[in-house]
Amino acid sequence: QVSERLMDSMDLEKERGITISSKNGAFYFKDHLINIIDTPGHADFGGQVERILKMCDGALLLVDAVEGPMPQTYFVLKKALENHLPIIVVINKIDKPNPRPEWVHDQVFDLFVKLQAPDDILDFPMLYASAKDGYAYDPHEENQNNLIPLFQKIIDFIPFPTGELNDPFSLLVSTINHSSFLGRLAIGKVTSGKININEEVSIIRNKEIIHSTRITKIYHFNGPAMQEIESAEVGDVIALAGYDDIRVGDSFTNPKNPVFLEGFEVDPPTISMNFIPNDSPFAGKEGQFVTSRHLGDRLHRESLSDVALVVDELPNNPGYKVSGRGELHLSILIEKMRREGYEFQVTRPEVIFKKEDGKTLEPYEELTIDVANDYGGSVIANLGVRKGHMTHMHEENGMTRLVYDIPTRGLLGFKSEFMNLTRGMGIMNYVFNGFSEYAGEIINRKNGALISKITGETVAYALFNLQERGKLFLGPGEKIYEGQIIGENARENDLTVNPAKGKKLTNVRASGSDENVVLTPPHKMNLEKTLAFINDDELVEITPKAIRIRKKYLLE
Repeated sequence: QVSERLMDSMDLEKERGITISSKNGAFYFKDHLINIIDTPGHADFGGQVERILKMCDGALLLVDAVEGPMPQTYFVLKKALENHLPIIVVINKIDKPNPRPEWVHDQVFDLFVKLQAPDDILDFPMLYASAKDGYAYDPHEENQNNLIPLFQKIIDFIPFPTGELNDPFSLLVSTINHSSFLGRLAIGKVTSGKININEEVSIIRNKEIIHSTRITKIYHFNGPAMQEIESAEVGDVIALAGYDDIRVGDSFTNPKNPVFLEGFEVDPPTISMNFIPNDSPFAGKEGQFVTSRHLGDRLHRESLSDVALVVDELPNNPGYKVSGRGELHLSILIEKMRREGYEFQVTRPEVIFKKEDGKTLEPYEELTIDVANDYGGSVIANLGVRKGHMTHMHEENGMTRLVYDIPTRGLLGFKSEFMNLTRGMGIMNYVFNGFSEYAGEIINRKNGALISKITGETVAYALFNLQERGKLFLGPGEKIYEGQIIGENARENDLTVNPAKGKKLTNVRASGSDENVVLTPPHKMNLEKTLAFINDDELVEITPKAIRIRKKYLLE
């Protein structure tokens, strides 16, 4: 039986259909143990790719048999080639209607050439596969309806681990796992020597020995699960227990003859956000962890395992500046913390600028869009306002592919707008494309907000009279407080309103004169939409039960 998304074990991964965190697994084939690492394809989680590459001896590049290589493919392939990893190209989903593997092969080859791959890697082996149906085959051979050709290709083509068994033990920590019984588990590949349970090791951080400890447990992988073993040697991918302050990038080594391993480089963050304690009138009512200390502990714990995340304490106010790779990277962190019972507030995402030769530079993304021809015009007009520069346009079979060079600022909040423009039928992907000159001011939103002037509960009668004023985010019977944003104004100015105003009742009744209250369904705002909506003078309040938008200063 083929499990669906076996490696995507997090709830958020299953809900969104994407890989967020790198995960280890292993299986036996013909007396060989093959270790595998499933990495995210999305550039926002690039730190997950960068930290595990030192564990790898080769890579499988999975490409869709119809869509071909996406912008995210460029990012992960670039990282693999920088580490000189041999690559097997697997054209997956060959069972889809109208596959075009020859065209995909040409696109992949062009991508290798674009990335200046050396000649030995350009001559890559290729397999067709259907992961869903559980088969892979060489296009020049008969399909055996199993995955054995893929396993055999890995053994034949991917080199065996290098390193000497008789050298001192060394292991670079690439991943951190958590065990409720053993604390933090350090995962990495043994690069030299061997290790036994209860053996003493030294921990190296920034080329200095910081601690010595004894290894209490050793695990290796069998499938996605971990199994306890007595010893491990060069080439094994293992998890070690015994030191609770271990971090990604640290290394274990022999204390008598230490080996100083070279760490890994991580691309700089591009977007930052302030995480501050909740100080709204509803503070502490819905969350379990609400203080600044709780917030700081959780963020620092996340930064130990996510190397692309940078956490700095705010100098003048309680709270933390959190920097990451993109809007998705930070919104996934917020959603994880929300589900764990944390209550806090976040500011509008800001792009991280840098100065060079007296010029202000900002991060740019390469945006690729596939959209039906009917919607192409409105998408192009929208991206023009967001300072996007079109570099390529191609039409085929009623679909248009647009490639843009666009500031990261221009992409903030674009996804929900894009889905509205294309009726949910468009596909967009983007990848970090480096820093370039500041593109000028980009307007976040034209319309003002509808702000509650009272603390209470929304009333249908009041909302009925307010819905002509703009777009409402709340329905009747929801608790609100003064300064909370309950909707978007139809005009450019902010408007203070009373959504808790009830109808004045009298003893006089006239047949047919009472209006029937018919409410338009409210526009429900998820986390990504609220982060895209807010301006600099507004905050998003995050609790396990609700996501609210409010003004920074609640009183006028």
